[in-house]
Amino acid sequence: MASSDALMARFLALHPRTIDLSLGRIERLLARLNHPEHRLPPVIHVAGTNGKGSTIAFMRAILEAGGLAAHVYTSPHLVRFHERIRIGGIGGGHFVDEDRLADAFSRCETANDGEPITMFEITTAAALLLFSESPADVLLLEVGLGGRLDATNVIAQPACSVVTPIGRDHAEYLGDTVESVATEKAGIFKRGCPAVIAAQDYAEADAVLCRRAEAVGAGPILVGNQDFSVHEERGRLVYQDETDLFDLPRPKLAGRHQLVNAGTAITALRAAGFGDIGIEALEKGLTDVDWPGRLQRLGRGRLAAQLDPGAELWLDGGHNVDGGRILAAAMADLGEKSDVPLVLVVGLLGTKDADGFLRNFVGLARALVAVPITGTLAARPAEEVARIGESVGLSTYAAPSVEAALALVKDISFERPPRILICGSLYLAGLVLAANDTPPV
Repeated sequence: MASSDALMARFLALHPRTIDLSLGRIERLLARLNHPEHRLPPVIHVAGTNGKGSTIAFMRAILEAGGLAAHVYTSPHLVRFHERIRIGGIGGGHFVDEDRLADAFSRCETANDGEPITMFEITTAAALLLFSESPADVLLLEVGLGGRLDATNVIAQPACSVVTPIGRDHAEYLGDTVESVATEKAGIFKRGCPAVIAAQDYAEADAVLCRRAEAVGAGPILVGNQDFSVHEERGRLVYQDETDLFDLPRPKLAGRHQLVNAGTAITALRAAGFGDIGIEALEKGLTDVDWPGRLQRLGRGRLAAQLDPGAELWLDGGHNVDGGRILAAAMADLGEKSDVPLVLVVGLLGTKDADGFLRNFVGLARALVAVPITGTLAARPAEEVARIGESVGLSTYAAPSVEAALALVKDISFERPPRILICGSLYLAGLVLAANDTPPV
């Protein structure tokens, strides 16, 4: 049997475009596979611009702490495709193994019979096939792009539909306004199914999401800062909804934005029928949660070993304007606790708003070292990122690799060892984790 990599190479030839939002092709393939989407455990479907993966990570950690098995489907992967498909198990799941993945891909290829289909569509069908063949208590299903026409939007009656904070991203597919993006994300709401809407950064997004949820007859509709809320108090997370108030540990994941994600996760689990999970599982889930490449401190590994004593290395895949704002706020919070120079190592795709992303760090970062992102034709040259950084007021350099960037930072004279944040792309985050010999597990 061909390897999963060889099969994916063949899949690329099945459609001329990498992204072509539509449900017809995957619905055709799922029918030929005898509808695995009808044989799944309860599904919690998650859309949003920022925070989808973290919200799912919180839900998985809480469910597993409560003794339940959770399948998980997320994208993109960081190092290996297998990370996208986590097979649930009591005590913790595992990434799909190569033999099972290649077998599912092969069956999907046979069923598709050479007809046009995108890579994401056929691999999503394979994931649903795998999940349908393994017992679990729940499937945590992340939207790939948008929501309304995303390949994951084939679940007729999800246990809960969740939309995390919305911002502008992927304008070529979702439109260039917050309202248009929100409309696409709201396409996952279903009649008679609970809808959880995280606290939004834009009032217009909140309005569109609530209006669309009501229009399709979703219910109950639970809205952040109205029906549930979270805040930090004395280093603890306080969660409150209409029936309960929980005093919980602050989440393990760094950044104040993770309070919102944790609160959204708790609300979604309760709305989806997992409200009997005890306080002990909530506490353990919040403190055990892991989500690589999102404000991750790299304290060990090959790249971390290159740093001078006392220097810090952080990694985050944030890449849009709002993601940059969230990152800058998190770095500012860290700066209040330990005031050390902040240095950015940044790689960006050409489809992203580099100017808007980098402006978030003006007055905060002491220097920016731009690097290329290898393996993708869509990456901006490092010299271009450096020029954009200079134009917004940052002190910039360019380096041919992350390793070279870290060496360059060592040669810059700072009054104390710096805090280095590698950011700008999930593709770059994956390359960093691979180079650091600390892949996701």
